[in-house]
Amino acid sequence: MTTTNNPGKGLKIIGILGLLWNLIGVFFWMAENFMMTDEVKAALPPERLELMESAPSWGVIVYGIATIGGVLACIMLLMRKKLAVPLFLISLLCIIIQMGYGMFFMKWGNVLGPVDAYVMPIIVILIGVLLYLYSKKAASKGLLS
Repeated sequence: MTTTNNPGKGLKIIGILGLLWNLIGVFFWMAENFMMTDEVKAALPPERLELMESAPSWGVIVYGIATIGGVLACIMLLMRKKLAVPLFLISLLCIIIQMGYGMFFMKWGNVLGPVDAYVMPIIVILIGVLLYLYSKKAASKGLLS
């Protein structure tokens, strides 16, 4: 049997905040890809609707892996399982692919403006990086088994 160190409250707080953050991501992923009614589409500016409809189909999968992977990683972190580390890494790689493609190839800035096109994606990437690094550090300290 392996004993692990006491993580204190930090792991629990980061795990819960990360879980809430990623659950919001899952909600947006579902809303954008599975709950978009004709009425909602009609209310969107035509440029934004065109941007959404021009996104590659693989983007839906990558977005889903990023958000659902983040949720699973946070659950593993809260359960103090080392599986959190590779799950956070997979989630982070998917975030980078999705956000990078949107910012540089779909040119989100032309339609969404600088905050939605660049600031939010950078925040999402930074949170993904921080969660991954935190899980790696927690594993190296023996907080995860």
